[in-house]
Order: sequence, then C-alpha cells, then structure tokens
Amino acid sequence: MKHMIVKTDKRDRAQLFRDRLAEALAQGRLSQSALARDIGVDRSTVSQLLTGSGARLPNAQVVAECARALGVSADWLLGLSDRPESAARIVADAFRLTEAPRALVDQQIFDWHREADGYKIRYVPAALPDMLKTRAFLDWEYAEHLGRTAEQAINASEERLDWMRNSASDYEIAMPLYELACCAEGSGYYADAPRDVRVGQLERLRRLSRQLYPSLRLCLFDAHRLFSAPLTIFGPLQAVIYLGSNYLAFRDTERVRAITTHFDTLVREASVPARDLPEHLDRLLDGVR
Repeated sequence: MKHMIVKTDKRDRAQLFRDRLAEALAQGRLSQSALARDIGVDRSTVSQLLTGSGARLPNAQVVAECARALGVSADWLLGLSDRPESAARIVADAFRLTEAPRALVDQQIFDWHREADGYKIRYVPAALPDMLKTRAFLDWEYAEHLGRTAEQAINASEERLDWMRNSASDYEIAMPLYELACCAEGSGYYADAPRDVRVGQLERLRRLSRQLYPSLRLCLFDAHRLFSAPLTIFGPLQAVIYLGSNYLAFRDTERVRAITTHFDTLVREASVPARDLPEHLDRLLDGVR
C-alpha cells in the first residue's frame, strides 16, 4: 500500500514562516532594523516578511540569510523541520569528545552521574569498577601515578563514590570473565598487586554483590564470544564510550538506544549472571587461598 504524501498548503507554509521568523527574532532579542542590516535589505522588507498575508515566500537567498543571522536552520523557518538548530549544530550536539584524565577525581563523570540520578546506569568498566574498589586497591593502583596527592584524591573519590552508591540510580555492570580471574591470579594488569590487596578486593566485591543486589547487579560475559569497549549509559540521556584519553559522548536517541541494546546483549548472554556472582567469587577466592 502506497503512503499518501500530504502537501502543506502554500498559505499555511507562508504563515508558518512568518510565525517562526517572529519567534526567532524574539528568542534572539533582535530588532527588525538589526536583522535588516545583517541580511542587507531595507527594514520595510523585513516588516513585509513578518506582516504579509499572502502565500508567497521570500527567495532562497533571503531565507538563508535570515537563518544565518538568527542562528536557526532554513528548513525550520520553512516548516520542513521541527528542530530550529542547523544540521551542523544537530550533528555537533549529537556527540562530543571530552578529555578523560587518568585520575580518581573526574568532575565530568561525576556531573554525568548527578544529571542521571534516578535513571538506571549501565556500565562496562575498563578494569574493575572504581566505585567498588577497596582503599588498599585504589592506593596500589593510583599512588604511583598521583604521587603525593594520592591520599587527597582517594579521600575525594571515596566521598563521590559514596554519593553514587547512595543515589537513586540502579547500577548494572557487565565485565569480561577474565578480569576477575586475572585479579585472583595476579596476572596481566594485576601482576604486581600484592596478594592481600587482591583478596581484599575480591572479598569486597563478593560482599557488595550480596548486600546491594538487586540495586547493584554485576554480571560476567565470555570475551571469547562477546566484546565491549568500556562504556557507560546514563539512562536515556546519553551513552559514553571510554577511549583512554577521551570520552566519546552520544546524546542522540538513536545512538543511545543502539549502545543500550549492545549492553543488554552482554547481560542476556552473560556466562555468570548477577545472581550467581557471589558463588563465582567464592570459587576464585578458594583458588587464591
């Protein structure tokens, strides 16, 4: 069945142009005289654009100049789009590249968490989740990098992580199986972590996974079958991919949904579901001991 194409009446489109031009002028607090000077026409021309009653639209050059001067899109002025932003602005707002400092106290991440308070947070960490680490583990991981500021940074981080744990958001975390296995074995990233630090960290994960379930759910997926870059999804608001030195943040609905679908696949096909994590950690700790 063919879809019927609905055409807008010329008079309706001309009136919509006048209404939107007036709205853009008011939003930009720009006078008719100022707009006329900016686009290179007489004030009477601008007045006619706003008060005319016919079905005629201005020529393309005038529409384009009005759009430029008022910071809106020509499509919006003509009723071809419901978004006043230009195409370039829409693309620019759809994603942003933000610096990602290697430090415990990351103001940007904390701001994103506060913005999404009350929404479900989905998280694939780069290693172990910072919010679940022991003080001893944080000290091992960051002391050398942060130098004499390590104590101050860890204290500030603990305060912010306490806020995140006590927020209204539920947290769902997905990690590859090998991450906890390497922590238990003291291999890979954890090769020089002292045994007591690793054991204490795994015991904390076991304790918190029992205490905080189901508001905190941590599952493990098999990296032989599934892969994920580190990412965080802040409810429906945005999805952020961690690149190392930068965050790539997406706010457009389509991409947030696509990344959310990816995350939900990790959870659905997890080798160790969240409810089974404490028993999995029991086995890992038995092997360490």
